[in-house]
Amino acid sequence: MSATAKGKKITRRDFTRKGSLAVAAGMITPLPLQATGPASHERLAMHQQQSPRGVVCLICPNECTLKEGEVSDCRNRVARRSKLYTMAFGNPCAANIDPMEKKPLYHFLPGTSVFSIATAGCNFACLNCQNWTISQISPNKTKNFDMPPEDVVSRAIAGGCKSIAYTYSEPVTFYEYVYETSRVAHGKGVRNIMVSNGYINKEPLKDLCRHIDGANIDLKSFSDSTYLKLTGGRLEPVLDALRVYRDEGVWLEITNLVIPGWTDKPGEIREMSRWLHDNGFADTPLHFSRFHPQYKLEHLPPTPIKILETAVKIAHDEGINFVYMGNVPGSGHDDTFCPSCGKKLIDRSGFRIVTDEIRNGRCSCGTVIPGRWS
Repeated sequence: MSATAKGKKITRRDFTRKGSLAVAAGMITPLPLQATGPASHERLAMHQQQSPRGVVCLICPNECTLKEGEVSDCRNRVARRSKLYTMAFGNPCAANIDPMEKKPLYHFLPGTSVFSIATAGCNFACLNCQNWTISQISPNKTKNFDMPPEDVVSRAIAGGCKSIAYTYSEPVTFYEYVYETSRVAHGKGVRNIMVSNGYINKEPLKDLCRHIDGANIDLKSFSDSTYLKLTGGRLEPVLDALRVYRDEGVWLEITNLVIPGWTDKPGEIREMSRWLHDNGFADTPLHFSRFHPQYKLEHLPPTPIKILETAVKIAHDEGINFVYMGNVPGSGHDDTFCPSCGKKLIDRSGFRIVTDEIRNGRCSCGTVIPGRWS
């Protein structure tokens, strides 16, 4: 039996060596976990349908049609005996305790800790992926740990976390694990958060939203052709998902990574901001995040600060009330201001809350500040 299987605390170096290289840099609390193999973590997949060409996965717009033994594009589902099985249930390759602001969620329980988990796999193939060592691989190729839903919830509670985040890779691809864990978590008074690309079909998302409290969705671009070239996906399903999250009562925040030469065009940023305003997302926090060279876009420079400042101004001009700048410490654009009187309500330093002046969801001037504050 390994040291981790005996319950010994693992070090940051040990955890990184066991397969969480891409996310360990942001880890706050390493956890004692138990090693596991892939076979015991297959479960019958939800939202599937038989067809003459094979079994169809209906979770996301890729709608993979698989014959016996074939694996889905997200590397997470396999066809066996004319049925679809998930290979990611209770076998995370990453588990950390993070600050809520790292997700980033700025209007959802600010200053609290969140228990974060991921399995391998993703239904996108983003050229700029920051966690490609786990997102672009199957769960049977990573070093995983044994953590069924009940254990995730108990670890979250033991760690003083009010929420569980499904994050790092793409939680849509480990849908069944998210669904069951979030259901158990709600039964224990623990909230659930999706940090996702939003590439999911409407009906599976509606089912999941019964147990999800908050979400940060990456809106990668506002150009369908850029979406295809950058991620392998399409824009419209993500816009549909934003509407579903909102209509189902999930607290929503949106991140747009500004990549030089790809998603930094002022006209496109204005079009996106206008669409968000006109479609009922004026009070949805919008995070413009700075790109740093990585994966298949290592040849690009980091996003110039001036471009990010331009993006923030455009969004404000188009009527978005809460606009933030990410990955730029000390910019001053990570604080929350009242849209009515201009008072600074939350002062942030990195992922830390310095001051929080929001009381009962309101500014001192009486303006309601949308969010989940308690």
